[in-house]
Amino acid sequence: MTKRLTVEITVNGETVCETVEPRMLLSDFLRETLGLTGTHIGCEQGICGACTVSIDGASARSCLMFAVQANGRSIETVESLGKLDRLHRIQEAFRKHHALQCGFCTPGFLMTVKDILERLPLESEEEIRDALSGNICRCTGYDHIVKAVLELVQERNGGKL
Repeated sequence: MTKRLTVEITVNGETVCETVEPRMLLSDFLRETLGLTGTHIGCEQGICGACTVSIDGASARSCLMFAVQANGRSIETVESLGKLDRLHRIQEAFRKHHALQCGFCTPGFLMTVKDILERLPLESEEEIRDALSGNICRCTGYDHIVKAVLELVQERNGGKL
């Protein structure tokens, strides 16, 4: 029998205290234990980016971390961004520019974009593409995603790239 451990994690601003198996992945904890199914599981190797969340303000792959490693930390999932009747600005830009196809990769892209907008200057389309290179979309050529991010960067920079 596997010993279970108690974790206390702040998720989307709310502190949760749960008992988990030591080897439970953070992605599984978010989806199965907390019901936050916006965090998608793709490759389970950290390559595709579908499981990207924010941990203590920085984007990270939730499939590469155990829930017990998140003990005492603050996590934001895609559910923290907006609601159907009031989208986050990043979600609005993605909608406006048709920056999603099937939507499977979208939560990871949204969380990555939130992170890169907060920490990187993003002074060219090439820099945007490089910053997004850790997320894989199998439905599109990324052009619409880049256009959405370009708009957000220009908005942030007062109309300049």
